[in-house]
This record gives sequence, structure tokens and C-alpha cells, in this order.
Amino acid sequence: MTDIASEVARQRSYVAGGTMSINRAITPERVFVRAKGAYLWDSDGRRYIDYHAGFAPYLFGHGDTEVDEAVIAAIRSGASLIGAGTMPWEAEISEMLAEAVPGIEQLQLTTSGSEAVAYALRLARAHTGRDTVVVMQGGYNGWNDYVSYNLMDPAGAVADHEPGTDYPLRVTTAGIPDVVGQTVRAIEFNDLEAAETLLAAGDVAAIILEPVLQNIGIVKPRPGYLEGLRDLCDRYGTVLIFDEVKTGFRHALGGYQSICGVTPDLSTFGKAVANGYPLGVVGGRREIMALCGDPDPARRVVVAGTYNGHPVNVAAARATLLRLKSQEQQVYGKLEALGARMQAGLERIFADRPYPATVVRQGSAFTVYFMDRAPQNWRDIAMDNDSDRDLTYRRAMIEAGVFHFPVTTKQSSISLAHDEAIIDETLEITSDVVGSLD
Repeated sequence: MTDIASEVARQRSYVAGGTMSINRAITPERVFVRAKGAYLWDSDGRRYIDYHAGFAPYLFGHGDTEVDEAVIAAIRSGASLIGAGTMPWEAEISEMLAEAVPGIEQLQLTTSGSEAVAYALRLARAHTGRDTVVVMQGGYNGWNDYVSYNLMDPAGAVADHEPGTDYPLRVTTAGIPDVVGQTVRAIEFNDLEAAETLLAAGDVAAIILEPVLQNIGIVKPRPGYLEGLRDLCDRYGTVLIFDEVKTGFRHALGGYQSICGVTPDLSTFGKAVANGYPLGVVGGRREIMALCGDPDPARRVVVAGTYNGHPVNVAAARATLLRLKSQEQQVYGKLEALGARMQAGLERIFADRPYPATVVRQGSAFTVYFMDRAPQNWRDIAMDNDSDRDLTYRRAMIEAGVFHFPVTTKQSSISLAHDEAIIDETLEITSDVVGSLD
């Protein structure tokens, strides 16, 4: 066992910011040493039922044997990073992805969702000859400069926002040149009027959004919203990008686009596509993706990455996709049933509390909002969600052995490693915790 305080101090001595990804910093502090299936273990030997799932890639659960064995087999076969020419697994995985996802005709692989997004924006600008990008308030599309705006503005900044308009830009990190902000606009999710106002100006290269906002829990599109964006992008010559890094493969083999019936021009994927191994995807219409190899240097869009298509990550993705394809109904049927069981149990627990609580779910992903309705956008959450109660609840659940990420509104995820008994145990613990907090 490792003393948590001393290990955290050691981390802070050598790791800039204290964690290898700033978004991982949590209170209460924990040092995790192992994960398997539906569980995490910390350095004190405490076990937690895990619903964070590493920001949601673990569709099959941590350390899935089938995926891991495929990776080990790839290593033992001599498959290696070559860094020249092509490898057969690149074509195979590309064909599998194109067959599964409606919006993919051609694609490129990256090592992360953030890289996939950065490349999608570059492609959109090259294709349209325009510079401006529209992002969603409360959405998350990675850490690159052009999407690091208006992530979750505080209540004071959104209180007087007028529907149908864009937000004043608000950077989420130091180090972004002022000039970048000249090509970014931020609007609310589910606000078609604001989208049309910006797109009508004629200078918007792309509008990028999670088709379900899963950075701030589960915020679903209103009926007709995604269809409306598709129509607007067609009308004004703008590239529609669905960031399915979180929604992709967690909700359906074909991504959320196969559920909503709206096909974007470009899509990005990551996380669940390889059950936690580092692989990203950017794909879409052939005429846009073809810019990767355009013979005209003035039109060619460069994509480069030493580890793009790495055989270890591709082996994990191949095993994941093969399983999803062969067991599609079984996989998503079980996840839907477990999700419904969790939602029904949580709604019973919170029904008689002296404060409002709303459970929102999409398949295996769910969130408890401490407000009286399902939010339609970030402003609803910033203004009405009881963030203090939200954090108190999450931290108390961690102390009781259930790990929901201890940041307000963060999505929780169920994996195939969970079962009815684990869901019921979670609900029993939740009932005790909620009762103790009243």
C-alpha cells in the first residue's frame, strides 16, 4: 500500500500540474493502482464500483480479456510500427469503420480524439476556403486552440444570454493567441436560430458539436435540432462535424448518427472504438477526405503522426468492432437494460427528497442533475443545477465505494462488465448515501 498524501506530493514534485492530464485532478484525492471489469482499486487497497470508466471508453469494462488478448497476439505476431508505406491492418480497420458508420466513406486514424478533431477542422477549412468555426457552449472537443472556448461559462456569464445570439468568447486556457479568437464563435446547444444567424454570414467553415452533449452530463438534442443543423449547413455551404468521441460505439455500432438519422459531413471518434486503447478516427465524405492525398499541393491537407495506425491500437479496435458487429443486439440490449435499471432505481431513490433531482440517460450513460427538469443546454445547468449538492453527493458516493467522477454534472457510464447485481448494489449504496445527506 502507498500513502496517498505522500504519493500525491511526489507527483506534484515532478509532474507539471500534478496529473498527466489536468482534467484528472479530483477531490477527494485518490491514487489508483489497478482496474478490472467494473472495479477500481486505490493505493490503500479500497475497491470502488466504477462509473467513471476513464471518461467513458470502457464499453466492455477495464482490462477486457478478449481485447487484451488481441493486442498480445498482435505483438507476438511481429506486427510493429514501421513508419513507412502501408500495413494490411490499416485497410482492414478502415473498411470495418466505413461499413459500420453511415457518415464515413474514407478516414484517417489518429492516436486521440483531440487530434482527430484538430484534423477535422483543418479539412473543413480547406474544403470550404473559410476560416470560422462554431462551437457549443458546454461542449468538449479536445484541447486544441480552436475549440478551447466557452467550455462551461459561470452562471454570471450566461445569466443574461439572449437565445438566438452567440456568446462573447471566453478562453478556457492561457496560451491561445488572440488572433485565434477571430475565427471562433460559441453558441448554445439546441439553439437553431443562433446557428442560422452565424452561418448566414457566409464565413463559417464548420460547426462542430457532440450530437448529445456528454461533457456536461447527458444533454439531448431537441426534436428536429440535428436535422435543422444539417439543413442549415447544406444551405450555407458549411461542414457539419459530429464529435462522436464519447457517443460513438457506446450507443450504437454506427454511432449516434445511426440513431438520429442525421449524417454529418465529417465525424470524429475515439474512446470506446478501442475499449480504452489510444486510437482516434476522423472520417467522412470522400470529396472532403480526398484532400489528404490531393495532387495539388495548394489543396492538399497534411495529416501526419508517427503512431497513426499503430498495430497495438488497431488490434484493440479490430477486436472491439468484431465483437460489436457479431453481438450487436446482445451488447446494446444488455447495456440498455442495465441503464434502464439504474435510471429506474435512481428515480425511486430521489423521488421523495425535499429537493429536485432529474435523472437523464442515453443508453449506458447517465447523469443525476439536481434540478427539476432535464437541461436543454449549458445555461440551464449553470443557472439551475445545485452544484454544491451535486459535488457533495459525488464525494460521498466515493467514500461509500462508488466512483462517479467528482466534478459537477459529469457523465457516468455502465459497461458490459457490470451486471444486475452490481447495479442493485450500487442502488443500495446510493440510497444509504442520499438518506444520510438529507
